[in-house]
Amino acid sequence: MNSDIIKGKWKQLKGQLKTQWGDLTDDDLDVAEGHSEYLAGKLQERYGWSKERAEQEVRDFSGRL
Repeated sequence: MNSDIIKGKWKQLKGQLKTQWGDLTDDDLDVAEGHSEYLAGKLQERYGWSKERAEQEVRDFSGRL
């Protein structure tokens, strides 16, 4: 799924994102609003993951959509 589709369906995806990564807040997701780099950074911050793991998590999530 490309980033334009993710941006277009962001409100629908927010629920799925919160289910996947419950430590993210609504504010985190509002600021991320479809930007995978920001989302990966927040995952890295909240979960203490490496940059590579956080980016892989975002890729895996978008691949399942």
